[in-house]
Amino acid sequence: MTISSLLLPPPPPPFINYNNNNNNINGKSISIHQPHRFSFRVINDSNRTELATEDAIADKLIDGMDFGELCDEFECISSPSVEATARQLVRDILELREGNRALGTFAVSVKYKDPVRSFTGRDKYKRPLWITDALQNPKTSVQEMVMLSTSVLNIKWTIKGKAKSLIASIGGDLIIKVNSRFTLNQISGQVVEHEEQWDLSGSSIIAQTYFWASRRLFATVEAGKDVADFVKDLSSKSAKENKNMDVYPDPYGDPAKVFLLYKVSNLEIMLLLSS
Repeated sequence: MTISSLLLPPPPPPFINYNNNNNNINGKSISIHQPHRFSFRVINDSNRTELATEDAIADKLIDGMDFGELCDEFECISSPSVEATARQLVRDILELREGNRALGTFAVSVKYKDPVRSFTGRDKYKRPLWITDALQNPKTSVQEMVMLSTSVLNIKWTIKGKAKSLIASIGGDLIIKVNSRFTLNQISGQVVEHEEQWDLSGSSIIAQTYFWASRRLFATVEAGKDVADFVKDLSSKSAKENKNMDVYPDPYGDPAKVFLLYKVSNLEIMLLLSS
C-alpha cells in the first residue's frame, strides 16, 4: 500500500438494486430481499371485536327491513324512532344485556308476558336474565326481524347453551327458539307491550324438563321480588302522605273532634274526625 493510495477516497459501495432480486458484487451473485414496512395496531380487548360483529349483524338486519309510513290525508309520519328502537332491541338480544340495557327503549308502564310470567313496568328489565342464570356460556342468534305493521315488530331468535345442572347437562344443549313480539308507540318508538313464545322442539326431553322447571322457579322468585317492591313502594307512599298531613285540635275545645289537614299539590283538604 502506497501513500497515494491512502490519500485517495474509499471506493463507493456497490450499487444494489432492491427492485432486482439478483445482484452481482465482485462477480458473485447475491439475493437481496427488501424489508417490508408493516403498520399494525394491537387491541387488547376481545369483546370489542365481538361487539363490532354484533353491531354489523344488527345493522344488516335493520337495513333490510321496511318500516313503512303512517299516513293520513294531511301528512305522512315516518318512523325514525321505531327504527332506533328496533336496532337497540336486537343489540340487547345479541349482547344478552341485563342490568345495563337501555330502559328508555321501554315505556314506563310496559306490559310483559310469556307462558309462565307477566308483569308491568320497565324497572323489572333491570333484573338478571334467566338465560345467564340457568345456562353455561349461552349464545344467541337472530334469524328474522320484520315489521308486521307500522307499530308491531317481530323478532325470531335462538338461545343455545348447556344447563348449569349437572344432571340436566347430560341431555345436551338446550335450544330455545324465541318469538318476540313488540308493540311500539308510533311516535316515541317505545315498547308498550312485549310478548314472548318459546319452541323447544330442538332440545332433548331432559333439556326441556330442565327448562320448564328452572323457568317456573325463576318466575316464582321474580314474583316474590314483585311483591317485595310493591310493599316497599306502598310503605314509601304512605310515609310521604303522612308527611303531608297535619293534625289540629278542635278550635272550640271539643276533645272528641280532631281536624286533619292534607296537603296535596297546591290544594289543602281539611277533614273532621269525631268520635
